[in-house]
Amino acid sequence: MSETWTWRTSTRSAGNGACVEIGTHRDTPMIGVRDSKLSDDSPILIITPDRFAALTKDMKAGRFTVLD
Repeated sequence: MSETWTWRTSTRSAGNGACVEIGTHRDTPMIGVRDSKLSDDSPILIITPDRFAALTKDMKAGRFTVLD
C-alpha cells in the first residue's frame, strides 16, 4: 500500500524514529498518518483533509493529553 503514498516527517522531529509521518496519496485527497519507526509495516490512519485540519488545530490548541 505504501507505494501509492508519499510520506514526510516534521522538520521539528528529532530524527530518532519516534515520530509520526504524514502522507499524501496519489489517487485520493485523503491524508495518511503512520508511525515512522514502523515505516512500511505501520498501520495507516486515513482521514479527510478537513478532519486532519481540525486535528492539527486541536493539537496546537493543547486539547489533548500527552501520555507517557
